[in-house]
Amino acid sequence: MTADRPVALVTGASSGIGEATAYALVAAGFDVVGTSRKVPENTSRGGVTYLALDVTSDDSVSGVVQHVMERFGRIDVLVNNAGIGANGAVEEISVAQAQKVFDVNVFGLMRMTKAVLPHMRDRGRGRIINISSVGGFVPNPFMAVYVSTKHAVEGYSESLDHEVREQGIRVLRVQPGPVNTPFDVNMLPADNPLPIYERQRAVFDEVVEEQMRSGDDPAVIAKVVVTAATDAKPKLSYPAGSIAARVSVLRRVVPTRTFDKSVRKLNRMN
Repeated sequence: MTADRPVALVTGASSGIGEATAYALVAAGFDVVGTSRKVPENTSRGGVTYLALDVTSDDSVSGVVQHVMERFGRIDVLVNNAGIGANGAVEEISVAQAQKVFDVNVFGLMRMTKAVLPHMRDRGRGRIINISSVGGFVPNPFMAVYVSTKHAVEGYSESLDHEVREQGIRVLRVQPGPVNTPFDVNMLPADNPLPIYERQRAVFDEVVEEQMRSGDDPAVIAKVVVTAATDAKPKLSYPAGSIAARVSVLRRVVPTRTFDKSVRKLNRMN
């Protein structure tokens, strides 16, 4: 640790996009603190210092941010990456289960953001980078709860950016498409599965598995996060990966009816 090195705090850093991002930020010259619910046995790995964090706990969030400030004296970049998915039709997922997903993906992100903002404001600078998804602007059947959390992240991020920009703080979104991680395997299964959706849900599972296994390497997304963290003139959003940029353009220029048909075709729906 040196006084002039920027400090980044990355949530959900034990695997996948979060882990790749933490290492990429180290390579870019940051002191990096990575968090996860379970800390690895080696709490310092690849130049990353790991801390235990539960983003659904106010006390855990405030404790980690306080620890980072006491040790490093600053937080220049917060990467809100921690998240979970839920797989099932809306009718199959209870409100309680939906609340669990929102508590991590949306309210966890809000907890982290509110905890670091005062420190960034005191220094008159900082960047908060929220890992969103193409699901933040593209529908995805059988993932409505997860997709709705990413829509929330999009609206929250863009609105907050206007509030804090004059204080030297930027709030940016990185929007990955399919990424080759175990995310699909770790999604919460619907807690009230119904026979009427069983066949189409099974088809959807196959589609998702194919997309994830052929998706971008997490390092590709991590490179985009580093760009968002270091751009002299940052963009509001950063589509990340081979599919995301293309889908972002198509969503804006293709007629709604045509885009709707393409979503159904992709998901093998009549």
